[in-house]
Amino acid sequence: MSYFAAAVVREKGGWTAAELSLRGVADVDDVAERLRDVGPDADLSLLFVEADDTYLVILRLDEGEDLRVFGSDSAFAEESRLGALLVGDLKTSIAGLDDAEETPPATTSGDDNEQPAVDPEADPVGEADILADLGISAQQLLALCAHEGLMPADVTAEVCQVLGCVDDVEELREV
Repeated sequence: MSYFAAAVVREKGGWTAAELSLRGVADVDDVAERLRDVGPDADLSLLFVEADDTYLVILRLDEGEDLRVFGSDSAFAEESRLGALLVGDLKTSIAGLDDAEETPPATTSGDDNEQPAVDPEADPVGEADILADLGISAQQLLALCAHEGLMPADVTAEVCQVLGCVDDVEELREV
């Protein structure tokens, strides 16, 4: 299974992005350790793992601690070893959802109002509110992941656009 892993860390000077190799990791704690190494003094570290143009996993560390994880589909754990170590231990229910109004993603045009909030075939896992304090609510993240035609790379780009680091991440893809 092919993957792209982009670490985005926020330090005093702003956002920095780096591609991260996950080769040889034994568990999600190893992944978190590699993320810490990208920006040891970062107040916020995010890792976007896109696999086979199908699955997206977002990991978050605040000040190097308190690992939080969101996965676009629990099926990733069944599809690969990497998926199993990233989302295999997560409960199938989504944390962080309110019964509040659903907000469509920024990419959704008026013609797409019929899209469901969550793809009925996907089974998102983890903390959907992982980016809520950064301007992307749980409902928005789930809608982005479920939006027909959006690949994991598109979701990462949308999130990074809101964060202000999309150019850094896109430069990694071009290398």
